[in-house]
Amino acid sequence: MSIAAAAARVSELEQMLRFQSPGPAARTSSASFAAQLQSASATTGTAPAASASAAGATAAASELPAGTPYAAEITAAAKKHGVDPALLAGLVRQESNFNPAAGSPAGAQGLTQLMPATAASLGVTDVHDPAQALDGGAKYLRQQLDRFGGDVARALAAYNAGPGAVERFGGVPPYAETQEYVRRVQANAAEYRAAGAPARASALSVSPSVHGIV
Repeated sequence: MSIAAAAARVSELEQMLRFQSPGPAARTSSASFAAQLQSASATTGTAPAASASAAGATAAASELPAGTPYAAEITAAAKKHGVDPALLAGLVRQESNFNPAAGSPAGAQGLTQLMPATAASLGVTDVHDPAQALDGGAKYLRQQLDRFGGDVARALAAYNAGPGAVERFGGVPPYAETQEYVRRVQANAAEYRAAGAPARASALSVSPSVHGIV
């Protein structure tokens, strides 16, 4: 056999060996592809569950009826300061009708209609920011509830006319505006409680073990 023929035969055998036994580079490429495929499958499989979890957390954040403006924010502020979310929502509805840009001729501003001095004392730096306004309003309402022994009517009257007027008259002042304010806020709160009751009852029935229901 000539040298040229022998070299050709050796080359042929090398090609056959490479075809039958893939080298390290080929195996690495296949492993890399398999790893990428597994990673993609894992991501696709877990994404919907994560989204569902986030949606559930958002829904659980509110104790107010569906469609209530700023429901989650109102609930969070109310819970933070130990106030009934329905009562705070009723107050916001009466004060600003859920308009963060609302203002009064007297100078009250925002969702909870805080006066500048009151807002500053509560740590509110921007009364038109919904989260700050709600937190400040809930905090101020909590202060009035504490001041008047948990009496909701007196606390609301103090929110509207000032605590001094409530103390001076020994109860809700005889101002038509304040008396109407107290009545409307409480009526609003009762409406939110009634509308939110079915949703809360449904949530309890879904997870009885969490709430100790047999």
